[in-house]
Amino acid sequence: MSEIDDLKSVYATVRSTDRVQARARIGGTIADLKVDEGSEVKTGAVLAIVADQKLALKLKALDAQIEGLKAQQGNATREVERQETLIKRGFTPKAKVDELKTQLEVVQNQLKSAEAERDVVLRQVKEGEVLAPASGRVLLVPVTVGTVVMPGESLATIAANEYVLRLELPERHARFIRKGDEIQVGTRSLEEAGKPLVKGAIAQVYPELQSGRVVADATVAGLGTYFVGERVLVYISGGKRQGMVIPQDFVTTRYGYDFVRLDRDEKNAVDVVVQLGQAAELPGGVNGVEVLGGLNPGDQILKP
Repeated sequence: MSEIDDLKSVYATVRSTDRVQARARIGGTIADLKVDEGSEVKTGAVLAIVADQKLALKLKALDAQIEGLKAQQGNATREVERQETLIKRGFTPKAKVDELKTQLEVVQNQLKSAEAERDVVLRQVKEGEVLAPASGRVLLVPVTVGTVVMPGESLATIAANEYVLRLELPERHARFIRKGDEIQVGTRSLEEAGKPLVKGAIAQVYPELQSGRVVADATVAGLGTYFVGERVLVYISGGKRQGMVIPQDFVTTRYGYDFVRLDRDEKNAVDVVVQLGQAAELPGGVNGVEVLGGLNPGDQILKP
């Protein structure tokens, strides 16, 4: 007989550790939508493009203004050079040259201002790209192409970082459950009897009871393929009890029944039907299974 965990089955829900919103940085109309519900995204990936026609018109106006100022700058530069040549010959007063230089500086500053304003507009156009704030899976996209959006409006909800299992256990478990406790998770389909379960661990126990239940999160490898909100069968320890555990490879299945080879004496071995229970682990990390019926303590069994 061995001391094994008395496993209790509960249902847990797949949750993401964080949910983040991908928001529009400018107002406008959605010109392109690159993701849909269920899409996997990386940090910084472009999820959508918001276009504002007013920015395009403003950019054209600034381009025309810059071209005009560049032409004025060229004329002013040539006029200053011509007057400097004349002043050397004594044909024009120095005040005239100073006035032309001042006019040139004014045009140059106007050109710098227009170019800076154009850079601002280009930055606004660039901010029309809605970027993923974190890596994860897209849960919700509440907009479509052509939708008018405002600055700060959410265009996608992303389940970021890793997934966890959210457990809600009866209040009586509150004093026993601890961070680091092992759990066992069933697969998404019907399992064969005695098949080893996927293991996980309690990552966080919340200090507040909700509706008479203690809430805890558990980490399990491979949850990335699950749906957020999917219910999963989980086994947790409800204490220790005595049980009969044998190695898994000592069991054979024929015609839907489980058999173990029993050594009655040195020359006589017989296969007996046994009823199996939960999977268990033997010393040394050997996969085992609990035997509920068919064997007695002290029976000698053989490997088939």
